[in-house]
Amino acid sequence: MDAPGRGRAEDIDPADQWVLNPNTGEYELRLTPSAPQSAVPGPRRTASPHTGAARTRTAPATAPGRQVPPPRRRQPPGDPLPGRRGRRPAKQKSKGRKAVLWTGGSLAFVLVATAGAGYFYLQHLAGNIDTTDVGDAGASSFKKDEAFNILVVGTDKRTGEGNDGYGDKGSLGHADTTILLHVSKDRSNATAMSIPRDLIVDIPDCQTKKDDGSKETVPGLQGVRFNRSLGESGRDAGCTMRTVKEATGIQPHHFMMADFNAVKTLTSAVDGVEVCVSRPVNDKQSKLVLPAGESTVEGERALAFLRTRKSFGNSGDLDRIKVQQQFLGSLMRKMSSSDTLTNPKKLLNLAEAATKALTVDSAIGDVGTLKDVALELKKVPPKNITFMTIPVKDNPAETIKATVVVNEDQAPQVFEMIQNDISFTEVKAQEKKEAAAVAARLKGTKSAASEVRVRVLNGGAASGSAQKELDHLQNAEGVLKSENAGNAGTDQAKTTLEYAPEQADQARRLADIMGLSGSAMKPGKSEPNAQGLPTMTLILGKDFKGAGVKLNGGSVKTPGVEKSTADEVKCAN
Repeated sequence: MDAPGRGRAEDIDPADQWVLNPNTGEYELRLTPSAPQSAVPGPRRTASPHTGAARTRTAPATAPGRQVPPPRRRQPPGDPLPGRRGRRPAKQKSKGRKAVLWTGGSLAFVLVATAGAGYFYLQHLAGNIDTTDVGDAGASSFKKDEAFNILVVGTDKRTGEGNDGYGDKGSLGHADTTILLHVSKDRSNATAMSIPRDLIVDIPDCQTKKDDGSKETVPGLQGVRFNRSLGESGRDAGCTMRTVKEATGIQPHHFMMADFNAVKTLTSAVDGVEVCVSRPVNDKQSKLVLPAGESTVEGERALAFLRTRKSFGNSGDLDRIKVQQQFLGSLMRKMSSSDTLTNPKKLLNLAEAATKALTVDSAIGDVGTLKDVALELKKVPPKNITFMTIPVKDNPAETIKATVVVNEDQAPQVFEMIQNDISFTEVKAQEKKEAAAVAARLKGTKSAASEVRVRVLNGGAASGSAQKELDHLQNAEGVLKSENAGNAGTDQAKTTLEYAPEQADQARRLADIMGLSGSAMKPGKSEPNAQGLPTMTLILGKDFKGAGVKLNGGSVKTPGVEKSTADEVKCAN
């Protein structure tokens, strides 16, 4: 019997095994009367379904010496959750606790709401989750007060009944679809950036742990498909994390991984997900048959929808990614719907399915940390979750176009915006709002950019920021009468601009260009430049995020990349 590990014994509902002890005020795991009550059990070692490497699975514990009440009858779906007998369910105050994962080889993004069950049930769910130690490829702990990046990976490993028709036969589980999820420091927005499996990258050397606990360094590869960063030659998720850092400069802090079964079990747990296609689909390879317009898919048909390529766009992987992103937005809307959040049975089924399908890094693999991650993710509004793909172009080294490479004209700015915690949503609205606020504070005429005289100093920004901002001002903004004045005497938290009264018009123009607020403007004195002319002093503080990035939270012109948000309803083409 595996009730301590999985929370189910015969026909007992797993949630009914956790009850409130009135003597202690805490929830405890209750087994059948004939089963001995054990002290805290040690972790179990299991083989990972993805790489075959050893994983640590932690079972929930019962405190030693506590009296455990006898089992209650299994509650029908309509009854209150455990610990709420005789009371109406509490009014929903929020969208519920959410746990993030990407499911299946085609990768579905879900926010699993487990609000009604509470913390005690999360303890049970933690026993379902596999963990992998990725060493220094990721963060050693989860930081609630910082921006964070989760690499969400779906593998093409053929696990589970009926999955032998998908993926590569005998595959250890490649990175079939991968998304880097960036969550902003203030939790106002998030960016989910898809990484094509056929992107040509360099895979660095990476250290992995073998079944016996020993370490092995897997040699890197140059100029190969991204999906080879996982599974092949024993590469684990840490190798994929290192590859992402090598290709984008963005450091993934944690990872979440699942296989094909997750799509089927999760979509069934919520009674299906609504999808839309602009024309009828009858795909011979995936066996997907759908009429034009809206349909509900779950289980095998949901997986077929996500695996289908030949019926959408130009039948390539990039068009399949767009379809996946539309599916993910629909699934997220379903997760936050009242139909899901007010249905206890559906919540428990969903939580069970999600955690059994999930593998995470050891830094977030305990119940307390997973709860923290869930609560932080809950704060992000769906309308501000942007789906996009790394800007790419056809591989010029190929005659028959089968792979892609990073588009160096667009990708660097995308990577910098994520690194600097700049939102891809509502950027234009934010720029207009801040511009109006600045205009109200700084009424008056503005000089032409070519007449602005300013010295740029570094007062706490990253090394080299003064020169980079100077280059931007001169080459992109036309502020030609500007110069690099080196480092300021002391560091400061905020960027400031000091100017003499006769330079107020110039100050207003530079405020527009840089997104400076009224509080950043410091009327004072000017300094003479090489020609003896009065010159303003711009000191870049610790809030400076990069050349061309406005201080008011907006940005330079958003890269011309295709993107969507989680609240949009779209039909696949």
